[in-house]
Amino acid sequence: MNAGQIKDAASALRAAAHTHAFLAPLRETYPDMTIDDAYAVQSENVQWRIDEGRRIVGAKIGLTSVAVQRQLGVDQPDFGVLFDDMSFGHGEPVPVGLLTQPKVEAEIAFVLGRDIHVGDAGHATFADVVAAVDYALPAIEIVGSRIANWNIGIVDTVADNASSSAFVLGGRPVKLDAFDLRLCGMLLERRGEPVSVGAGAACLGHPLNAVTWLARTMIERGTPLRAGSVVLSGALGPMVSVEPGDRFEAHIHGLGSVSAVFESHSKEPS
Repeated sequence: MNAGQIKDAASALRAAAHTHAFLAPLRETYPDMTIDDAYAVQSENVQWRIDEGRRIVGAKIGLTSVAVQRQLGVDQPDFGVLFDDMSFGHGEPVPVGLLTQPKVEAEIAFVLGRDIHVGDAGHATFADVVAAVDYALPAIEIVGSRIANWNIGIVDTVADNASSSAFVLGGRPVKLDAFDLRLCGMLLERRGEPVSVGAGAACLGHPLNAVTWLARTMIERGTPLRAGSVVLSGALGPMVSVEPGDRFEAHIHGLGSVSAVFESHSKEPS
């Protein structure tokens, strides 16, 4: 893709988010689009949001399920950028009119206490990540797609900021040595009814494997993860569609619970 096409694709994604007139798959509109092109589109919109006054607060990791990677024909996760206006607290109403074809998934969020730079091994190690994490929180990520009917391939989701929309964090920080990150069970409920189950091992075998991948990737891109960053490490179970008025609660053993509450009425974008 040339620079003009990258700008056009970025503009089309922004327009779809605003109007809810969702797009045909970008992989069809731009048949030669590569993953590098898709990240260039993502970067174009990241800079646009910064220019609009948004602040980067962290990153999200997607495609942490090996089965989903195989489905999309890739062998690694992807990532997107988290902004300040995407963040909601436990039980804080989320305006559904600002979301795009929303779905939720339960995750473990990590908050960094220090920067992650290149370690002695020449890249960030698992131990570097463990040392950098200050605490964990239960989280519900609200994913969304600007591509019609979630008809996505790898370039579609990467360009679309890894299909991110918003996220909800629990309010009780927990240190890493207080629970088993790999074996912790997860239950996601909608209005008290179980809708998704999983465990820490569903996220690349261990949630910190995903964070290690992200740390290395961000170092390679010249934008290492910084102290204070929130990292959403990836889904612990299947995602679930959202309807106006829904209430979800995610329970993660040893980590606690977090609730995502959605407004009852969808307001049309202005």
